Amino acid sequence: MTAPSFTISCDDCSLQGTDACDGCVVSYLLDREPEDAVVIDADEARAMRMLEKAGLVPTLRFEDRAG
Repeated sequence: MTAPSFTISCDDCSLQGTDACDGCVVSYLLDREPEDAVVIDADEARAMRMLEKAGLVPTLRFEDRAG
């Protein structure tokens, strides 16, 4: 069974253009340069795993090319 998809669009956000954008993870990811890495610490990785296990975020599909 396929999980339902969930799309987050800044264009659909009621807080677009407000100070809330400064702390939004979507703004953070969209505003970075394409070559910039997204770095998370151990606590953030643990939180992401908890969200993944709860079905709230997809599984990380990153595979390091080095190595």
